[in-house]
Amino acid sequence: MVNALSGFLLLAVIVMIGWALRRWGSLPENAEAVLGRIAYTALAPCLLFAGTLDADLHLLVSGPLLVSTLAAVVCFTIFALIFLRRDRGTRILGALAGGYTNANYIGIPVATYVLGDASLVVPIVFLQLLIITPLALMLLESATSRRSLLAPAANPLVIAVTLGAFLNITGVRVPSALLDPILTVGNAAVPVVLIAFGMSLSGRRVLAPGPDRLPTVVAVTLKLLVMPAVAAVLALALGLSADAAYTVTILATLPTAQNIYLYAQRFSTGLVLIRDAIFLSTVGCLPVMLLITLIFDVHAAN
Repeated sequence: MVNALSGFLLLAVIVMIGWALRRWGSLPENAEAVLGRIAYTALAPCLLFAGTLDADLHLLVSGPLLVSTLAAVVCFTIFALIFLRRDRGTRILGALAGGYTNANYIGIPVATYVLGDASLVVPIVFLQLLIITPLALMLLESATSRRSLLAPAANPLVIAVTLGAFLNITGVRVPSALLDPILTVGNAAVPVVLIAFGMSLSGRRVLAPGPDRLPTVVAVTLKLLVMPAVAAVLALALGLSADAAYTVTILATLPTAQNIYLYAQRFSTGLVLIRDAIFLSTVGCLPVMLLITLIFDVHAAN
């Protein structure tokens, strides 16, 4: 668990760089929006394309992944039902805040140092990358745009995932002369998103009074408490081993993914909700993981 803190520290340092740039960097007012647009239209698509291209699609079929999927769907549904009268964009993004995990930047170190196997988080990465992300983007596109029904298909992130999956399935090899620049650009996605997120924190108070305070509290509660509880119950109900149940419960506690902020920024909806949910769930997930570990250790001892 101590070594897993390195992942959180890395995140925190990059976010603080963004915060400091906004506060003392004399940047133009639209710097955050420009960074977000670059990440959304170029950096993130390259990252998603490369990730999908190398994915082992067979990992999408497994018992633990079924539990993780159902736990996420439960949280998505609860948020959407509670805030049924809010606009569709807020409902979609708030639901994602309650069930879409930071499986890459936090999930990999947690899987490595807490669970002892980095590959345990890979199926969740693929599930979110190949299924949840394209579906969420299509819903957001339809909810916030008056363009044609085909507009979601033109989304750069959807195109990247679809093309990567197609080349993966067909076995077509991408020449290194083309793939290497894509990988290089994609590697910049996470730092840029984190810097933009850090900028958004400058001069703004978390959980400030307003219409997004309650949705934020609900989303964070779903992410840190409801999702791991549902995962644990489902794991036991489906007869998973104690180790597997512990694994899916810990992974369900991972905080809200930073790329959800990128989507909120792109579609100009739910920005405060997502910003606060990411911050609070990232700060709060470690104590919850420690509590879960203690509970499972006590149960195993008995």
